[in-house]
This record gives sequence, structure tokens and C-alpha cells, in this order.
Amino acid sequence: MLSFPLVLQIPPSMQMTDEQFFDFCQVNRDLRIERNRFGEISVMPPTGSESGNREGNIFGQLWMWSEQDGTGITFSSSTGFTLSTGAERSPDASWIKLSRWNTLKREQQQRFAPVCPDFVVELRSPSDNLQPLKDKMEEYMKEPGVQLGWLIDRKHRKVYIYRPRMPEECLDNPASVSGETVLPGFVFNMSKVW
Repeated sequence: MLSFPLVLQIPPSMQMTDEQFFDFCQVNRDLRIERNRFGEISVMPPTGSESGNREGNIFGQLWMWSEQDGTGITFSSSTGFTLSTGAERSPDASWIKLSRWNTLKREQQQRFAPVCPDFVVELRSPSDNLQPLKDKMEEYMKEPGVQLGWLIDRKHRKVYIYRPRMPEECLDNPASVSGETVLPGFVFNMSKVW
């Protein structure tokens, strides 16, 4: 039986350009594919129904706040971003200030935008190991522009909060989580995720 994510190591002579990697992802739309800074490709199956529902609740609450706030835009888990290290990542939900998004060229916005969102959320699925997700959150926090990240661990009912140049904070079974000054007025109701 395969365990996921499946990590493919590509020889240096066969590394894909950003455009080739984008095309590779497009022809494999049924899979969630990411590439780390070393060129290793992680292939993940679509999420299970329950995890997909929880992910939808996260995105939905963030989208509703964003529409009212009007200072940025939200992205679903299907969205890829190219980080400064060359890694291509797809947070489960994310948000970018319009002032940052609008600096990108239209062609950049249509592919895996070369920017890390201001806010990222990762949801731990039942099959996910926690440490790789924590490593991914640390990777985000080293990116220019990112201000806040949440790693939601449904299994243990914990929310790990990440901020640049600060230690990880862990909330045990919170009823809600605040978007702090990054997402002013956004209070995420955890009951739809637990």
C-alpha cells in the first residue's frame, strides 16, 4: 500500500523549469502536487470528504471576512505559490493584501504566483504526520511578506500559531482563533473544524 505524500526525487539533469512544473500540475489536476526547494516533488491524493469539508469551512470563514474587509483576496487549497527558495507550495487557505497582489504582473497571477501570502493555513489530515507540516509552516515564516500562519491539528485539537522571527505558539482546544493585526476583526470559529 502506498503511503502519502509520495516524494519523487528528480535527478538534477531532469529538473523542471517553473513553467514545466506548472504544466505538469495542470495535467495531473486530481492530485495535489508541491515541489520543495531541492526539486523533490510531493504527490498527495485529493483530501477525504471530511477533511475537504473542514477545509471548506476554513476557506469559507476567511473568504467571508475578506469580502467584508476588502483589503485583500483569499485563495483555496488548489492555489500554488512559488516561494523565494523556488519551492512551490499550496496552503489549505491563504490571504494576500491587495497592495502586494497588485504588484504582480497578470502572467504571474495566472500561474503559481511568485509570492508568499500574508496569511497561510494548513489543516492536518488524519493521514498527515505533524512534523512535515510544522516544517512547512517554518518554511513559510522565512518568506518575505508572510505575517501569520496557523497549523490546525484536528486529531489533537490544537492550533499552532506561527509568526515571523517568533517561537511557535500552541493553543489547546480553542473555541476561536484571532487573525490579530494581520486580519483585523477576523475571529475564526473552530467548532466547524473540530
